[in-house]
Amino acid sequence: MKTSRRLEQALIKLYNAFHNNKLNPEDCTACAVGNILDNHDSWKHLSNEHGSLELSYVGRVHQNLGRKFNGYSPQEILQIEKVFLEACGFKTPLCHYNSKPLNPRSKEVLFNGLSAVIALLCKLDNTTNIMDYSKLFEQDNGEPTYHLDTFLN
Repeated sequence: MKTSRRLEQALIKLYNAFHNNKLNPEDCTACAVGNILDNHDSWKHLSNEHGSLELSYVGRVHQNLGRKFNGYSPQEILQIEKVFLEACGFKTPLCHYNSKPLNPRSKEVLFNGLSAVIALLCKLDNTTNIMDYSKLFEQDNGEPTYHLDTFLN
């Protein structure tokens, strides 16, 4: 499957962060967006509330100028972060009294967040969700519609 450079780079960064235990929804340099943006936190100024879709003045300026951050617009950055946080179990926008998961760094919580982000990234690029494995279970007259090539030693 052919993917855009921004999608490919984002997937690589998120994959590595997940497997190297560098994905943390409570750290703006290590969350989904933080990892996509090379572990910098300057993106947090795009909004006044973490997990909000409303651009701050700074965010609106960057959006109106057509600025991109590793290929993503300020509005896309906020969408990615909101999807990640909510899929991890946080109520957004983040606030000390809003609900959050019991263990925000558990692999299950992070995988849920990562899956939701990947689905959004694919949607933003108008490409098929690479995490969608439902085609593997499609059948035609009781036979699999698609076949996996397996290599056995």
